[in-house]
Amino acid sequence: MARSRSRHSKTRKTSRANPHGVISIASEGYGFVQTAEGEFFIPASRTADAFDGDIVEVCKVPSSQAGRPQARVVRVHQRAHETVVGRYEVAEPFGVVIPADPRIKHDIFTLRSDSPHVKDGDIVRVRMTVYPSRREPAQGVVEEILGREGDAGVDVDALIARHGLQVHFSAEALEQAQAITAAIPEALRAGAVDLRSRCVCTIDPDDAKDFDDALSFDHVNGLYRLGVHIADVSSYVPWDSPIDKEARLRTTSVYLVDRVIPMLPERLCNDVCSLVAGQDRRCITVDLWFDPCDMSLVHTQIFPSVIRSRARLSYGQVLLALEQRNPMYLTPVSEDCRVQVMEVVLGCDRVARSLHEQAVSRGALDFQSIEARVLLDGDGQAVGVDLRTKNRATMLVEECMIAANEAVARFLQKAGAVSIYRVHEPVSVADLKGLAPVLAELGLGRAADLDAFAHGSLQAIRQVLDAVLGRPEEYLVSSLLVRSMKRAVYSERCEGHFGLASEAYTHFTSPIRRYPDLMVHRAIRRVLLGRTSVTSAVEHATPAIAAACTKGERTAEEASRQSQELKLYQLLEQRQGQDEEGIICAVVPAGFYVRLADTAEGFVDLADKGEYFILDSVRRTLTGADSATRFRIGMRVRVRISRVYPLERRAEFKLLG
Repeated sequence: MARSRSRHSKTRKTSRANPHGVISIASEGYGFVQTAEGEFFIPASRTADAFDGDIVEVCKVPSSQAGRPQARVVRVHQRAHETVVGRYEVAEPFGVVIPADPRIKHDIFTLRSDSPHVKDGDIVRVRMTVYPSRREPAQGVVEEILGREGDAGVDVDALIARHGLQVHFSAEALEQAQAITAAIPEALRAGAVDLRSRCVCTIDPDDAKDFDDALSFDHVNGLYRLGVHIADVSSYVPWDSPIDKEARLRTTSVYLVDRVIPMLPERLCNDVCSLVAGQDRRCITVDLWFDPCDMSLVHTQIFPSVIRSRARLSYGQVLLALEQRNPMYLTPVSEDCRVQVMEVVLGCDRVARSLHEQAVSRGALDFQSIEARVLLDGDGQAVGVDLRTKNRATMLVEECMIAANEAVARFLQKAGAVSIYRVHEPVSVADLKGLAPVLAELGLGRAADLDAFAHGSLQAIRQVLDAVLGRPEEYLVSSLLVRSMKRAVYSERCEGHFGLASEAYTHFTSPIRRYPDLMVHRAIRRVLLGRTSVTSAVEHATPAIAAACTKGERTAEEASRQSQELKLYQLLEQRQGQDEEGIICAVVPAGFYVRLADTAEGFVDLADKGEYFILDSVRRTLTGADSATRFRIGMRVRVRISRVYPLERRAEFKLLG
């Protein structure tokens, strides 16, 4: 007779499989792994032989610290790095490559006999042959010499190699690009609407090279008509053509500190497709009609068009013209249209401010950010920093583009078209709960309902943002809030954008530099002009393309940020020994990080203070066990810049006082 299972049966009721995920390692050595069971903190001593980006298996470990649960890396299942970029050092009979990426903590050994031509101090790319383990170190073979340490541009070259960015176009793509012409008569014969009589202008940064969006504004039949005109790249780049394959591989243009790696060949991005002032160009136009009384959206029209920009304006010009209400700051193609251009700027500003107010009233979050753009001389050396913040001119363009993106998303959703949407999930209540005590430390409990904030109230989040306006902690609090939220992604599903409080949103306005926007233009053309022989193939590929574009966007953003930091820390190195004031932006058991006015950050080690400091990871404070000296996020401190490591993009500060 079969024996029944007793309560002492050894049969497992649940799986003992360890969670898996991608490890993100910080420059300090610790890491985080996002798994199906949640996110785990990995102490620096427990990352084993993992490199940043590897798919790892982790095992939970007990921890006395509050916050995220801790784990250790059990094994690496999939490697993210086939090659590593670093500085070559001769140590006969070996050549040792010190990774340029501070998140990779393992030096890589090569044999001098395999590459005797490589010199000490060369920046090289090494192909991994043996990954590190308990038994042996990391080993590889030198594949390419990128340059000499200290040579102009070699630091950015190394960054490009490290991220695997594509810098060269295929011969087929370049040949296809050279054969492309603007083909304006053909567009008009095919039904594009001739808008060359409208006053249209572009507004971009001073250093912009490609212009893929333009604006117009006028009064028609008692309504305001805002025109958003976007370069019609889809007419020149057929699906699966050589240029399209190259653009799909890149997914986006990459804007580095000293160069741009374009998504499209220069013939298209800087010429044929670019909305150059005084030149006829093909566009997809979105006309938004508003009631002047309450600025409600009355009607939307989307159609192919031909435009001729009357002015190439910069943000600085537009800001001065708006503040002084003087058209003399604007630079139109011809003097006789200066007043018309000013009317467009004033009208777009009026619409943009109303759109912003409407967005905020429905719950959109208006984060304040500061962007450091390092200025270079003719030799590629850093000479200064331009700190860019939001202003009336940048908001004008941003709000008009958001309105067009929403209109296109609604249009495609209503048509049931397969397309790519921009999706931003709601914020995690758990993350907000973790941030509430920090905000209380900053004294924001008097101005905002932090209990409601911790439960995800949009109104309370707005209260927090309003409360820090103009305070020294303004940008820090915005940064903490942004980091607590999920990142926006590309998806074939229209699931809304939490940060913009938008039910339908997409990216339509930058097809020269973003592949998702090019896909959206193709979807618009399918709705307007009908399906073609390639429609099914495009639709079938859309989900995979959306995922690839999300990944490509993050790689591009990281490369762009790191390239700026390389030069930022070169500037900081010139100030070594100087005393400056900064704000504490993060705390760890050993000390805290201080952010200076130019956004450079450095670490203050408290080991020499002669006492033990207790970390409160909930309130993010450090308190001296003997003196009760207390450091918290947002506190202003004075520091001395003691040591700077530009290639590692880090610095050490000494606390003064």
